[in-house]
Amino acid sequence: MKIVFMGTPDFAVRSLETLIHSKHEVIGVVTQPDKPKGRGKTIQMTPVKELALEHGIPVFQPKRIRNEEAIAHVKEWNPDVIVVAAFGQLLPKEIIDMPQYGCLNIHASLLPKYRGASPIQQAVINGEKESGVTIMKMDEGLDTGDMLKKKSVQLDEKETGESLHDKLALLGGPLMLEVLEELEKGTAVLTPQKDEESSYAKMLKKDMGHIDWEKPATVIECLIRGLNSWPSAYTGFEGKTLKIWNADVVEENSEYNPGTIVRTEKDAVFVQTGEGLLKLKEVQLEGKKRMDMAAFLRGYHMDRGTILQ
Repeated sequence: MKIVFMGTPDFAVRSLETLIHSKHEVIGVVTQPDKPKGRGKTIQMTPVKELALEHGIPVFQPKRIRNEEAIAHVKEWNPDVIVVAAFGQLLPKEIIDMPQYGCLNIHASLLPKYRGASPIQQAVINGEKESGVTIMKMDEGLDTGDMLKKKSVQLDEKETGESLHDKLALLGGPLMLEVLEELEKGTAVLTPQKDEESSYAKMLKKDMGHIDWEKPATVIECLIRGLNSWPSAYTGFEGKTLKIWNADVVEENSEYNPGTIVRTEKDAVFVQTGEGLLKLKEVQLEGKKRMDMAAFLRGYHMDRGTILQ
């Protein structure tokens, strides 16, 4: 098949790579415009663009894919199928209906659960035991199209948003090849989603990481893992932001209010939550490097009774 691939971040790179090395032909790539990054605001190519250029594949970067010019550009390629993975813009009906085999989306959840922008992180935050990838035939809704194939993975006890991202990124490409094979043979089966079983995973923002110590330790620990590596979970310590990268739940309570340091050991700090203690194991103070608690405590005092905000 002649494929146009639409994707932008690291998650999409593995899928594009798989398609490039398959029997199919990737005839064009559509990705988001390059953006300035870092302190120097250097213009940086999207990861998908970098890979496409390495393989000599034409790249198109429209500000708005819904513009008539953008639609016409994609139409000129005349693809048999359009494969979408974390592209970052909603596609217009003209593009969705364009290819013979439709627009197929690689979505990082077991649909219909976790439609939206942050399904990977939300699965960890909500303490799910299982996640996966769904290949879906796109319609005009937000991740509402009929499903073609799923592949599930079990979440590890200490799964993070970052580690689950890497796991799921590996699944999309091979699963898409299976779907393309079935579409060519005419054996693909479309399964409608049950809207009543869906939930929405909203876009991640930095303030989502601010820890509410009134919540149970189990909930906070899931938040810490889910928002690792971005935007990360944090609290306030001595007027500065303290990111928490690793913590354990301790089924124990004290007479202290939530957010209060209960005790300190040489390599851990224990904080009272709404239910249970949270054992801090790895932190990062604003402007400093990430470090384990033993190293942190050699430079900073975290005394019993100190309140984290």
